[in-house]
Amino acid sequence: MPRGGHNRAPAATKRRYFELIRQGARGSEASTQVGVSLSCGSLWFIDAGSVTFIDSPISSRYLSQDDRIEIADGLAAGESVKVIAARIGKSYQTVYREIGRNRKPNGRYQPWYAHGQAHVRRQRPKTPRVVADPALRAVVAGKLAEHWSPAQVSRWLRRRWPNRPGWQLCTETIYEAAYRGLISPISDDMLRTGRTYRHARGRGRTRDGALKQSTAMKSIHDRPTVVETRSQVGHWEGDLIIGGGQRSAIATLVERKARLTLLVPVRGGHSAQVVGDALIAAFAQLPAGLRRTLTWDQGNEMFHHARIEQATGLAIYFADPHSPWQRGTNENTNGLLRQYFPKGTDLNQV
Repeated sequence: MPRGGHNRAPAATKRRYFELIRQGARGSEASTQVGVSLSCGSLWFIDAGSVTFIDSPISSRYLSQDDRIEIADGLAAGESVKVIAARIGKSYQTVYREIGRNRKPNGRYQPWYAHGQAHVRRQRPKTPRVVADPALRAVVAGKLAEHWSPAQVSRWLRRRWPNRPGWQLCTETIYEAAYRGLISPISDDMLRTGRTYRHARGRGRTRDGALKQSTAMKSIHDRPTVVETRSQVGHWEGDLIIGGGQRSAIATLVERKARLTLLVPVRGGHSAQVVGDALIAAFAQLPAGLRRTLTWDQGNEMFHHARIEQATGLAIYFADPHSPWQRGTNENTNGLLRQYFPKGTDLNQV
């Protein structure tokens, strides 16, 4: 291999080399099998900072070795973090943190080095920062008591103390600390969700008993790129806010660029037929330039999505299951609205 060739080898070749090393192959054996010289393989190994052997399976909540390889390949191809995150099924915040936390000292992201760093870090027991720092805990508790959302607290900490990394907490860290009682005894009104615990993820009951329409559903991954850039009006995110006793609902629609929010009363239940009629009536009042796309979750209230598309001219796309961050603008808006429409409210009276 020519000089400097260890950096020009195909990604698949390098990936196979490290798979063999992790399986216990010697450096010379792995190099021979993938068709590179021993010196080339040695340079790869040194560049990776060693290879971590992880015998036990990794929880899906963590990034896997393959995820990190996808991240590295995407960065090398010039892809955006959001595109990479969508491909591996993680939030873009997770990928941003991964790149910043586990890249090499020279700033380059190397997947095998990153995987080893993450594995070592997980083995070190750490005291949560809100426990170790009483002043930080008091500040966070104070803002939550004022009904700030964890996302607002996280952003405020970064802006208020930009040169104090120990006080910069991500949104999920604040949620976890609140649910675990590490900040203060949690009450029903501390978080906007009104919850004092986190629901286990799973396949819950459907909203109206209808079978999900698996055909002709357009995935969020097929959505035009202009939607992601927020450079054009007419692209909406939507969901339902359900009232007390599951007897009333409001459809919330948020335009991604202008942040225009529409609250659409859904009268007579929230079946697919009723929701479809309400959305068609709401979008009929908007000019064609404001009716381009709508992104929704995979709830059965959108069983009539084809009918809605035909009546409104919208293209409707569906987020992945259990991926609320893919409709983050709408999710955040719903959290704000819950301050005014607490759970249990009869939304038919709104």
